[in-house]
Order: sequence, then C-alpha cells, then structure tokens
Amino acid sequence: MELLVLGGTAFLGREIAAQAAGRGWSVTCAARGRSGSFPDDVRSVVLDRDADDGLAPLTDRAWDAVIDLARQPGQVRRAVRELTTRHWVFVSTANVYADQATRGQDESGPLLPPLDAETMTEPVQYGPAKVACENLVRDTASWMIARAGLIVGPGDSSSRLGYWPWRFAHDRTASVLIPADPDQPVQLIDVRDLAGWLLDCAEGAVRGAFNACGSPTTLGEVLDAARSVAGHRRRVLAADRDWLIEHRVNPWMGPRSLPLWLGGDHALWGFQDHRNDRALASGLRLRPLADTLTDTLAWETGRDEPRAAGLDDADHDELVQALSADIAARP
Repeated sequence: MELLVLGGTAFLGREIAAQAAGRGWSVTCAARGRSGSFPDDVRSVVLDRDADDGLAPLTDRAWDAVIDLARQPGQVRRAVRELTTRHWVFVSTANVYADQATRGQDESGPLLPPLDAETMTEPVQYGPAKVACENLVRDTASWMIARAGLIVGPGDSSSRLGYWPWRFAHDRTASVLIPADPDQPVQLIDVRDLAGWLLDCAEGAVRGAFNACGSPTTLGEVLDAARSVAGHRRRVLAADRDWLIEHRVNPWMGPRSLPLWLGGDHALWGFQDHRNDRALASGLRLRPLADTLTDTLAWETGRDEPRAAGLDDADHDELVQALSADIAARP
C-alpha cells in the first residue's frame, strides 16, 4: 500500500502512520512538523498546506489511499483538487451533529451548516468547519468519513481521560474529588483501535460515513475502572453540580476542571452517546476500557509537563478539605 497521511506528527496521525509502517506499507507523512516528530520508517515531507502551492511535493504520484485529518476547509479543497488517490479517508468528528442532546443518534442525524469560509478562526467553528470538509471529500470518486468521538489512550496530551487514573494513583491513600454525576454517558475510543480500523478501511476502500466512537458507558463506570486500575482504596468525595460551580470547578477539560464531566448539562448528553453499529459491523474492534486505562496511566506517570486538564494538587487538596468540612457540617 502506498499511503499518504496528511498529518502524522500529532496524536492520532502519528499512531496511524506508525501502525501503517508496522504493516510494511510505504508511508508518506506530510505536515508542518510543529506538533511533534515524524514516526520512524516513514517518508516525511515538511510543507504548509495553507500555501497555494503547498501540496506540490505530493502531486508526482498516485496514492492507494490518503488519510486526511484536517479541520480547515481550504486545506481539504486543495487536497481533493490536486492529489490523486484511489480512496479518501477523512477523519471528521462527532461535533458535526446539530443535535447534541438526543442520545443514540446514528449517521443520519442532522448536521450543522457548513462553515462558509476557507479557514476556521475560533473553536466554536470546529463543527461547521468539519462539515465543510466532509462535503468536499464527498465530491471525490471514492471516500470514507470517520466521525471520531473522544479519542483517548497513551500519548493523549489533553489528559481528559488520563487525569483520572493518574489522580487516583497519585492520591492512592487520600480522598479524591469526583463529580456526583455517575449516570452521565461517556464514549471513548482508544487511539490505537481507531488508527488500526482506519488503516483497514483505507486498504479495503470502505465507503460511507461512520460514527467512529467507542461503545457508550457512564462516567461512574469510567471512574470506577480508573480507580481500580490505580489501586485507590480511600474515600471518594462526590460533589454535586451546584457545589462545583460555586467553587469554580470547570467541566470537561482545561485548567481547574473535572475532565469528562459535562457540567450536569443533560442537553449535551447526546454528544457522548452516538450509535457505532456501522463501524463495528465494518470491522472496528474495541479493547477493554481497563486496558486503555492501564496503558494511559503508565504514560501519564512518565510525563514531566503540567497536565492540560484536571485539578493541580493545591486546588484538589483545597477542594477536598472544603467539601469534607461541608459534609461534616450537614445535619
């Protein structure tokens, strides 16, 4: 297989390229090279996809498949116009869906209006930009669209999942603060499972749109599994939505957050609960959550840089003390 990965230095793109090289494929990765290093055993091409002639180094051959992870419509427009391939695989996102409240939607769910610009300039445009990219890919002769859910696993610098096994291991003999929202849906896919399936689909020229998501679970089940993997045996302190808001704890991701928690907003529950029947039927295989958590904990434990999500030690200890005092004062 002659595979072109448009990307290849960041989380998912790097895993795709590394697995493809491990299969003995001829792999070319094209990127600016600012998000990380290129994997071993690939041909690396440093280029700027925003430049009018940025793809010129790639137009001298026909590819068996192209896997594109772009979010900018202008970049995708140039790629589908200038590159020659038997099959396109475009990595999209579940953020393209207009309805984020309804649970159990399949690929026929209504999409957001496409971004009417070549470049997204703010995070709120991410979903519409990906819709515009999807529409451009649909104009090719052979295409597949993978609407990825929350991608996790070793190498995920967002720490949205990784914070939890790390926190439970870090405070193995101390209380840990969690959100009191155990029934909230959570839908995770290990980067290694997603990458392997995308390569299978590229090789088989699988066509159509797919929800590339893990099977839905709950926040309570994820936290229980993270706690088990970490060997945590002390008390967990579950704080309700109002208490967390009062104490300026953020949902989902970023600083001073409880990652994966949707802030108690049921209008977002559908965002973490899409049907993945089509992807499973096409060959997607999902490893057990405990395996992903174990490997993620090992990776998080070896990190030196600050985590992008969660509570730092000082904030966590302060909040645990505050909630413990509130609980003790209740009649």
